[in-house]
Amino acid sequence: MTPSIALRLLPAALVALTACLGTPAIAQAPAAASAPAAALPYDERADAAAEVQRAQQAASRAGKPMLVVFGANWCGDCRALDKAMHTPANAAMLDKEFVVVKVDVGNFNRHLDIAGRYGNPIKQGIPAAAIVSPQGELLYATRGGELANARKMSDSGVYDFFHQAATRARAPR
Repeated sequence: MTPSIALRLLPAALVALTACLGTPAIAQAPAAASAPAAALPYDERADAAAEVQRAQQAASRAGKPMLVVFGANWCGDCRALDKAMHTPANAAMLDKEFVVVKVDVGNFNRHLDIAGRYGNPIKQGIPAAAIVSPQGELLYATRGGELANARKMSDSGVYDFFHQAATRARAPR
């Protein structure tokens, strides 16, 4: 089929498709495109370096470690971990123990310098995490994909993981 014939048939095909679906296709497109970005856990437009710097400064002032969580919005495990991190028990523990900052890694093509600075915890998959002392020293990083199966972790499993990580972070070195 030539491009000119295809272009002439396109409006008729859209009308036929709309009739089959029972709803106007044009009315659906804006609704899908305007899904709120706030519902996604990772801000793809954030200046991650500046956010990490602000979180490190806040951690230093608060005298508690910074938890850097690496992930991406396309990643089901990342969204599952974020949801579990916001349950009341997990959110309270994380707030008490850490200054939390999230870093979007896109398709493993964004903010790789930040991941590298903290031991490249994303090497075995995302979500991944690093714990950094209030002085900026790397205390812990996931190196074996410990969180990469977050969909299968229970809320209490997420709690236990980060609680143990916080305990290790407090241990004298």
